[in-house]
Amino acid sequence: MEETLYIVRLDPKYCDYLRSFDNKVPYNYGEKSLRPFIGVLFKVRHYMYFAPLSSPKPKHLKMKTKLDFLKLDGGKLGAINFNNMLPVKEKNIIKLDLEKKCLSKSEEKYVKLLKEQLFWLNRHSDQLYSKAKKLYEKYLDNTLEPEIARRCCNFKLLEEKCSIFNS
Repeated sequence: MEETLYIVRLDPKYCDYLRSFDNKVPYNYGEKSLRPFIGVLFKVRHYMYFAPLSSPKPKHLKMKTKLDFLKLDGGKLGAINFNNMLPVKEKNIIKLDLEKKCLSKSEEKYVKLLKEQLFWLNRHSDQLYSKAKKLYEKYLDNTLEPEIARRCCNFKLLEEKCSIFNS
């Protein structure tokens, strides 16, 4: 059994830094300032990898699960975009407290969704770890379908930049 998954935010300055080298790094500020990432998907050498969660959208119900994309509960709880996984160190993450008291109805609704996503993710963690590791290995081996490879962050480059940022 792998580690328990948890939900985090990433330091926006860290994401901006990575994005200056790879434009596929997702935004996590403005409207997406609370965009959560799930963690720990897997560890490679000195890096933890996190992948962004997507809130449920009607299109998720119709989309097909692929190596770089996984629907949560058939899309009812959103999806995970493994192609946008990012290498991080501990100091780049901010754990979300899903037990704090919310002030607004929209925050309560959002935290409820995050808890449901986290519950589903932990029950299906083997599937997540397997998919994340397979995508990572195929990307490094250059054996991904070209369509999927074009959507992926440059994992190797981002690992190098992660080390520089965190040194």
